[in-house]
Amino acid sequence: MVWDKLKERIEGVVGFDGQQLELGLEVENLKKDLQQNKKILKGILGESNDVIIKNFNLTGDKNKPALLVYIDGLVNTGLLETAVIDPLLHKLKLKDLKNKSNQEKIDMIQESILTSSSTEQQGKLSKIIKLILSGESLLLIDRIDKGLIISSKGWEARAVSEPTTESVVRGPRDGFTENLRTNTAHVRRRLRDPGLRIENHTLGRRSQTDVAILYIDDLTNEHILDEAVKRVTNIEIDGVLESGYVEQFIEDSSFSPFPQIQSTERPDKAVANLLEGRVVIIVDGTPFALIIPAVLDQFYQSPEDYYQRFIVASLTRIIRVVGGLISLALPAFYIAITSFHPEMLPTVFMLSIAGGRAQVPLPAYMEAFLMEVIIEILREASVRLPNLIGSTLGIVGALVIGNAAVNAGLVSPSMVIVVALTTLGSFTTPNYNAAIALRILRYILMVLASSFGLYGLMLGLIGITVHLASLKSFGIPYLTPFAPSRISDLKDSIVRFPLWKMVKRPVLMRTEDPDKKESSQEGDTD
Repeated sequence: MVWDKLKERIEGVVGFDGQQLELGLEVENLKKDLQQNKKILKGILGESNDVIIKNFNLTGDKNKPALLVYIDGLVNTGLLETAVIDPLLHKLKLKDLKNKSNQEKIDMIQESILTSSSTEQQGKLSKIIKLILSGESLLLIDRIDKGLIISSKGWEARAVSEPTTESVVRGPRDGFTENLRTNTAHVRRRLRDPGLRIENHTLGRRSQTDVAILYIDDLTNEHILDEAVKRVTNIEIDGVLESGYVEQFIEDSSFSPFPQIQSTERPDKAVANLLEGRVVIIVDGTPFALIIPAVLDQFYQSPEDYYQRFIVASLTRIIRVVGGLISLALPAFYIAITSFHPEMLPTVFMLSIAGGRAQVPLPAYMEAFLMEVIIEILREASVRLPNLIGSTLGIVGALVIGNAAVNAGLVSPSMVIVVALTTLGSFTTPNYNAAIALRILRYILMVLASSFGLYGLMLGLIGITVHLASLKSFGIPYLTPFAPSRISDLKDSIVRFPLWKMVKRPVLMRTEDPDKKESSQEGDTD
């Protein structure tokens, strides 16, 4: 254990009384002797250059020593100077400390001298260390066995910018950042509901990462909320560096290629899902929040679907679904038709394809696998390069390699068209994780089609459908609202009804308040 090693290090310096130190349990309190407390803190935090232990005297009197402990880079040093050090040196008077007990002294300093917005008295060493490492400051006064924890977080943070993975034509341009409190403020600004609750938890035995669980108290189904809190709090790992760590620990089926938890960089999307009774998890240090539960239908929806007129939104959703099906099945269909069932195509069309393949030495399935692997390599290379170079490489590389492969007789022109349509279809999926699932399953369908033709393709599609029907996300069937079917929920599926028709929250979420509008104003009784 981390605290066992720290205990051994400190015992030789200050003589602990042998109590077992364990992270998260009751541990040794602070001592009354200031120098002993200083040795304890140095023993735990080590001789790191960013650990600042500042000595000064209350009221300027050398008989009133005090310490200020903080981590440089995590605190607002200007705030400490104006709200802590300056008042203790100049505002505090010797007469204020006379004839007062230790508890009265620290109470008076906390309530009347310090001007920081938030202070807390704390004597437990484990709690103090955790707060210091989180960006708070500690004030220690000689002959007082409690410290004052002063709110002073003030590290550098990335400015709010437009989300890079969920761009929209119409809609807000601000996105989540890596700062947890900034992200919760984004949600609060959009959702001024007194029922909004934010529960804070700490994950990671060593990283001690702050995690916030957001929900609407009088709306969210308590069973979903309890399950979410249970799974999050049961995570045991050294460090949580991104929300993807949390996602992998709490999802229902880890071996499924389909994501069962939705991630988003957009505050408006998070708020919209909160209003439907879902739970949002925000992890400090990442701009990606998690939305639970999530079903397949969500991954083909974009926030701007609700900002556009319903006709436009419905058309774009249909295009996304068609693009997803093309991305999943078109290469396998081409292999099956050209290799096993050429008689199913019109004669002129089949002769055109056969003419293009006349000089190609590879069978259709080898053509398809070769081109798909090349496209995957180009896609991965373009992602890892700087934006301008990456986009140029993706376009130029595909054109050059495709043209060279056709001229060299390695692939047919029809195969280049199929691969290009497949790649374009995968880009229509708004969610990156859902698009990856289709890319993985595409190769399985290609293997089945190259072995059994259309029979293999249909067998693969049936298997995917069965798998989707068996999936659940926190108890909610993954194919909702199609299976089980709910008529009112179908108003916001592939086709989006007008907003004034969508007056009910998702039925299977079993929210405490199923209506989106006041009953006296409802124009729809579905």
